Amino acid sequence: MDERERKGARGKRSKTAGPQKQRPDRYAHGPSDRGSGRRRAVRPGSGKRSSRARRRRRNAVIRWLIFIILILAAAGGFLIWHRYGASNERADREQYYGLDQEDEIAVVVNNEVVRDEADSSAEESETSPAPGKVYDGQYYIEYSVVRDRINSRFYWDPNENILLYTLPEGNVAVEVGSNEYTDVAEKKSADYTILKTEGSTAYIALPFIQEYTNMDYEVYDDPVRAVITSEWGEIQTAEIKRDTEVRYQGGVKSPILTEIKKGSKVTVLEDENDWMKVGTEDGFIGYVRTRLLNDIHEETTSREFDEPVYTNISKDYTINMAWHNVSNSDANGYILQTIAETKGLTTIAPTWFSLADTEGNVTSLADADYVNYAHQSNLEVWAVLRDFHGGINSYDETYEVLSYTSKRTRVINQVVAEAIENGIDGINLDFELVSAACGEHYIQFVRELSVRCRQNGLVLSVDNYVPQPYNEHYDIEEQGNVADYVVIMGYDEHTDGSYEAGSVASIGYLENGITDALKSVSADKLIAGVPFFTRLWFETPKTEDELAQEAGTEAASYPNKVTSSAYGMDEAARVVEDAGVQAQWDSETKQNYAQWEADGGTYKIWLEDNQSLEEKLKVIKSNDLAGVAEWSLGMENSSVWDLILQYVN
Repeated sequence: MDERERKGARGKRSKTAGPQKQRPDRYAHGPSDRGSGRRRAVRPGSGKRSSRARRRRRNAVIRWLIFIILILAAAGGFLIWHRYGASNERADREQYYGLDQEDEIAVVVNNEVVRDEADSSAEESETSPAPGKVYDGQYYIEYSVVRDRINSRFYWDPNENILLYTLPEGNVAVEVGSNEYTDVAEKKSADYTILKTEGSTAYIALPFIQEYTNMDYEVYDDPVRAVITSEWGEIQTAEIKRDTEVRYQGGVKSPILTEIKKGSKVTVLEDENDWMKVGTEDGFIGYVRTRLLNDIHEETTSREFDEPVYTNISKDYTINMAWHNVSNSDANGYILQTIAETKGLTTIAPTWFSLADTEGNVTSLADADYVNYAHQSNLEVWAVLRDFHGGINSYDETYEVLSYTSKRTRVINQVVAEAIENGIDGINLDFELVSAACGEHYIQFVRELSVRCRQNGLVLSVDNYVPQPYNEHYDIEEQGNVADYVVIMGYDEHTDGSYEAGSVASIGYLENGITDALKSVSADKLIAGVPFFTRLWFETPKTEDELAQEAGTEAASYPNKVTSSAYGMDEAARVVEDAGVQAQWDSETKQNYAQWEADGGTYKIWLEDNQSLEEKLKVIKSNDLAGVAEWSLGMENSSVWDLILQYVN
């Protein structure tokens, strides 16, 4: 081939195929390929497969990330639900109501579950009585629950196994295990056993309680519970907006007591912002969300019931009574002289009766001539009956008498008989040795005495300390219901047993006593007692030995040793005069006060005189009380009677 042909051939090849320039392929050739000079074969479609692999790997990573996020979200949701979500836990209802035995029933009174008050001690809890029991299909309530929460006039005498309920005309009496009872003088019967006992614990049948009580009740199952309403008046109610739960406490984690339907009515007991404490009609006391309550409003509840009416003797004049401390029969002979020195008295109260022993016998100093002389001076005689300065003189002995129905009856029979025989106008009860444990027996004694006094036209007045937490068991509210007059002794603020010197009757002591008493007793039944005496105190610093002996006692907190003696008005004034000091008006106690150094110590005295007595009379008059009483005749300055007349009658 010549040169022209070769050129033509090269040109032709170039025209049809062109020179092929190969790009290096780093995926098709490895270093060894290049080193060997060989080309690695590349399969058709391998690039597409590589792209798909990359997508698969990317998608797998994404899926794992999503899975992990979902796991974390689920865990977070669980934690949030665990903390804030509503619990479906059900409360143990037996435990909620405090039920231990099959024959026990739960008791709910006025939207309060009655539980064992000894829960804090397992040992005590095992022996304390259940609030309710079921016997032969009848429901019974334990006596102390009835007395403290439903009707305080029921009285159980465990010594003589008798249940009493005092009406104005007399007692309702029931014996254990009987369906028969006495209503005053009428024999009656029920179609169930009225009273059951377990040891000294008494259980009263619910329908019998209702017969003498303004109460309603219903009994429900699961568990068996008696739901009782005995308080009537203003309550706050609401309606449930939708089906919900009543929980043991406020909060969605608290166990569920019961479900409650839309439209159900509840009593609203406490507002705790997001939750309300409510009482359901079937006796569950728990919490619902506030937003689920609708139409919260006040409602007046009532029930038709004829309450017994205790009629009272009420004088149409302001009473001015003076106690006459008669310690022996000879003292009765001084009645004319004693009366002659007074002015404006309406009533005299000689200390004639006292308990002779723990069997209920009474010692009497009653004197018909005394009564006649008093009547000739237009004075009524309200003879005093005391549980001290006689044959007994202790809290235990008073308890021993009053805790037996037969002994109380014996006391009352003797006193009333003496009053009738001697023409006495009334009885002034002055029991000052009544312990808290004796409280229910004492107030039952007052009820029973009031019945007998009422039946015989005798005025019954009852003496009391000024109201304090420690003497609440005297129950002056019930005294005000059944007695004619309630007397508060506005003195003995400090006594011979006090650890420090102080006034016998500061103005604040009397004012507070009257204010507190008027919360329970109407003014037209309340008489305030004032003193005709004071105490002279002698105060010396305690020695180291005395302080050491008192270590750990209340007395140890007082640095001085004190003794005192009681003085009448004139005697006290002479003591101050003889000491050569001048008493100064104390604006806090509203008494004239004096003190002086002598005999190695300090004498202190808060005087009772016309000036201090007038301040007390002002308080009595401003409260429009039924009258005033003075302890005691013979200790006064003669001028006090004109002063008292300015404020009484």
